[in-house]
Amino acid sequence: MAQTLAMPLAPSLSLICNGRNPNALSNSLSFPIASPPKVRGLSIKSVRVGGVEVPNNKRVEYSLQYIHGIGRTRARKILCDLNLENKITKDLSEEELITLRDEVTKYMIEGDLRRFNALAIRRLKEIQCYRGMRHIQGLPCRGQRTKNNCRTLKGKRVAIAGKKKAPR
Repeated sequence: MAQTLAMPLAPSLSLICNGRNPNALSNSLSFPIASPPKVRGLSIKSVRVGGVEVPNNKRVEYSLQYIHGIGRTRARKILCDLNLENKITKDLSEEELITLRDEVTKYMIEGDLRRFNALAIRRLKEIQCYRGMRHIQGLPCRGQRTKNNCRTLKGKRVAIAGKKKAPR
């Protein structure tokens, strides 16, 4: 096993040496990074903003909305603050990406926002106010009707055994 680890890497490097002589390896290698590698027409290059990989093939305004805590209004505000053109995400330059990342970090997003909301809901449950009790019961807490709707909170309908319509 030690022999396989000690084998020279020159034969495997010959594939990426840009047409140079593989036997004459120098201290520096140049890799072809002119365009990102493609797999079946999909680009592998990805952009991370705010700890989230945003889609490359969409405009910046819409790709920013993939970050939890950034909606349509805030994405437009970020673009206006930076005087950034709303172009496709993969066409952004490195400088534009850095300024975009710096601007996004000014807002409470992702984990911090989820933690803040969870603490607020936990506080409501602890003081047992109306909204807290509705959270505990798994019912809507903003005044919606519950007779017909709110299936997302109540869950799937459960049939009650023994409840049949009376024959006429």
